[in-house]
Amino acid sequence: MPGIEVWSQFDHDPRIPANTTLRASDRDRAVIESVLADAFAEGRLTRFEYDERSDAALSSRTLGELAPLVEDLPAARETRTSADDRRRQAVRMWESDRREAVLGLIGLSVLLWTIWALTMWGGFPWPLFPMGFAVMNVVRVVANKRDIVDEHARRLEKKERKDEFRRRQDER
Repeated sequence: MPGIEVWSQFDHDPRIPANTTLRASDRDRAVIESVLADAFAEGRLTRFEYDERSDAALSSRTLGELAPLVEDLPAARETRTSADDRRRQAVRMWESDRREAVLGLIGLSVLLWTIWALTMWGGFPWPLFPMGFAVMNVVRVVANKRDIVDEHARRLEKKERKDEFRRRQDER
């Protein structure tokens, strides 16, 4: 169970200090119990630790009492995106850019050639000029793949750092 999924199951994140005094619901306790059960099944907790933490979870009254019960378990940790994952995501974003450029070229071509055919059949093929710009955009996206992917990866990393900073600010 990835860390972000654990905390997203709460209506109010128990790691944020402002939420620690809120009353815990049965669903909140069940989420923690599930994390503890998984940790016990994986051998991360002894039977004694599991029983002790489960009892504490079931008797907890506030959200602040729940988070410490699982803070040393991997499931409760935010999963950081690895550089490889970020790179794969950046490549997918570039593929989306490429697809948009090609579909823009096709859509523009169909529209302009239809107008040309209806209004100037046999006249000067003026749609070639605006299509040239759309073709240049497709070529730019394809030729600059590495730079575009690198830029997407930098943006993703920057966003991840900003989200981490914001999360830490919320915890204060």
